[in-house]
Amino acid sequence: MAKGFAAIPRVSRYVLANATLPAVLVDGYTAAADGDGLVSADITVKDGTIERIDRPGRRTSAVKLDLDGGMVWPGFVDMHTHLDKGHIWPRKPNPDGTFDGALDAVEEDRTTRWEARDVAARMDFAIRSAYAGGTTLIRTHLDSRAPQHRISWPVFAEMREKWAGKVDLQAVCLVTIDEFLNEASDDLIDVVAEHGGILGAVTFMIPELERALETLMLRAANRGLDLDFHVDETGDPDASSLRAIADVALRIDFPGSIVAGHCCSLAVQPESEASATMDRVAEAEIAVVSLPMCNMYLQDRQAGVTPRWRGVTLVHELAARGVPVAVASDNTRDPFYAYGDLDMVEVFREAVRILHLDHPIAGWPAAVARTPAAIVGQPQRGVIAAGAAADLVLFRARSFTELLARPQSERTVLRSGKAIDTTRPDYRELDDLMGPRRMGRKR
Repeated sequence: MAKGFAAIPRVSRYVLANATLPAVLVDGYTAAADGDGLVSADITVKDGTIERIDRPGRRTSAVKLDLDGGMVWPGFVDMHTHLDKGHIWPRKPNPDGTFDGALDAVEEDRTTRWEARDVAARMDFAIRSAYAGGTTLIRTHLDSRAPQHRISWPVFAEMREKWAGKVDLQAVCLVTIDEFLNEASDDLIDVVAEHGGILGAVTFMIPELERALETLMLRAANRGLDLDFHVDETGDPDASSLRAIADVALRIDFPGSIVAGHCCSLAVQPESEASATMDRVAEAEIAVVSLPMCNMYLQDRQAGVTPRWRGVTLVHELAARGVPVAVASDNTRDPFYAYGDLDMVEVFREAVRILHLDHPIAGWPAAVARTPAAIVGQPQRGVIAAGAAADLVLFRARSFTELLARPQSERTVLRSGKAIDTTRPDYRELDDLMGPRRMGRKR
């Protein structure tokens, strides 16, 4: 397979022959998988759709592109990002790399710089990066403390329309949980509902936590809105708002879907307490998304001290209970994470290493594709199946050890069966946003 997008046949029907697929991401095709859960197949693409999946070597008159065992994945689903924060690091770094430092830096940048033009330019840059890497759906959290919600949500709506047909976009409001204890949150809920969004909050241990959660859940249920929380993003074992979320959801029989992101403190709690919480999470049918790169970057950070833990939640134990578990990018080049490019190949590679999702890898590719797709209500995404759109990512790597050993910057991304330009946008495009602070913001 040649580099870039020139190798794909420019015909309406062709075969991706001798492909290697993660079996967990394939529907309607049965073949013996190897020890790492990989199967061999020929994929026939017709008019932008996967026509059929066959065992290698099936005779056909269609043009064949021999992948020589190269891996084929479905388009990725990145279900926890912060497009509104992305790429502000050059103008607002977090010199000590701590969580508190990140909060302060983002607060200052948001209140002085986040006018519509600024947010739109950085969002679009981030989406272009993700699109070039093969991502087909992004869920972003949007800082929504007034008056920012009246700026960022309309910008998000414009981005969703602009990228329709290329990258599906979803949005979650991000405020602290105590915001829902006052009537001022009515306007926020109206904005979220108006834009077809998801209600969300950062939960932490306040005396009114259960009352705030119940208020939020009842209001969400009344408006037909789902929930997506930032939960216990700390190494404090006393942080147990995940248990509170599950308990309240079960008590009021919340009818929508609930996602809990981070859940870091679960990993440092006594075994019996963590186990009881995970049982309740499973019972409440809450999905969990881990953000391994950002979690490891922020958690247990102290100047001059080597970190003692990885900052991530108990993904293996949650998955064993049937809890849907995904991994995602989280922050990108902002005070919460100085790195990243919304590249789900990088996310998966680092998740395998940080969370030990290997030996065998087997079902874990689902965590960046079909599992998050199902969690966010788009089960047609993240899967290779006859009748599905030929939104695929092709690699020269033939196995997981080859795929994960190198960055995989050379990949072929197909959208509706056609190769796209995988050139990432140049950071210089953002230079005019990184200059000295302007006086005030345009609304």
